[in-house]
Amino acid sequence: MAFPLALRYTFPMAHVALHTHFVFSTKHREPTIVPQWRPRLHEYIGGIVRNSNCRLIAAGGAADHIHLLIGMHQSVAPADLMRLVKCNSSGWVHDELKCPFEWQNSYGAFAVSKSGLDSVIDYVNTQEEHHRGMTFEEEYLAFLKKHGVEHDPKYVFE
Repeated sequence: MAFPLALRYTFPMAHVALHTHFVFSTKHREPTIVPQWRPRLHEYIGGIVRNSNCRLIAAGGAADHIHLLIGMHQSVAPADLMRLVKCNSSGWVHDELKCPFEWQNSYGAFAVSKSGLDSVIDYVNTQEEHHRGMTFEEEYLAFLKKHGVEHDPKYVFE
């Protein structure tokens, strides 16, 4: 069914609550996210997210990956937001911090209900402690299993 052009893109009276937990790693899971500049990276990503009409609720991670809890705007596709976040933040690390840096090509995106926000915020904010007992690879595979995401293991970690 085709919709009139005006209805395809904007629903000004829509009432939307979309919260997404994004997870992705550095290229080859190299430990290149330095603790000294990690907060600045999170702030920079927050600016990218805000400029996309979304809201960064929490950011955390470890030397080899990042977790972002984002309140999504109804008009923003997760793939478009991740493309902006990854491209612009890696460019910022190169230009501003003069460090070699790349993100992996893929990402995970997991829906979060309103009732689950506090536990996800706590989880994102305690990543360093969490990873004392679990690798990123173990964590990510557990996320895929928990959320019922079918995947081919040979393509999960590029």
